[in-house]
Amino acid sequence: MSKKKPNNNKDGVVYSTDPGFSFEEEHEEIETLPAEKQLLKIKLDTKQRAGKAVTLVEGFAGKDEDLEVLGKQLKNFCGTGGSVKDGLVIIQGDQRDKVLQWLQKNKFTKAKKI
Repeated sequence: MSKKKPNNNKDGVVYSTDPGFSFEEEHEEIETLPAEKQLLKIKLDTKQRAGKAVTLVEGFAGKDEDLEVLGKQLKNFCGTGGSVKDGLVIIQGDQRDKVLQWLQKNKFTKAKKI
């Protein structure tokens, strides 16, 4: 079997005839909405997790750093592990009630369980 060479070209651009083209991506800074305006959805998920249940918090609008902080606070409150990936907070186990309780106590009034 032959090994594939690593793809160092992450943008998929091989050549450009545009004289103003640059490889730097322009990221717009998204301001984090206040807690009262966040529309968070809390749901239970078992798909592709070998039958293990996890609680997902989705719908966060803001910076990745703020989402990381929220995820850490939720994990600490629930006393379980988890992670933050692709704009989702993943908490191990069925923690929907605890997560909703913490969010409402911390001014995330529009959070709801699905």
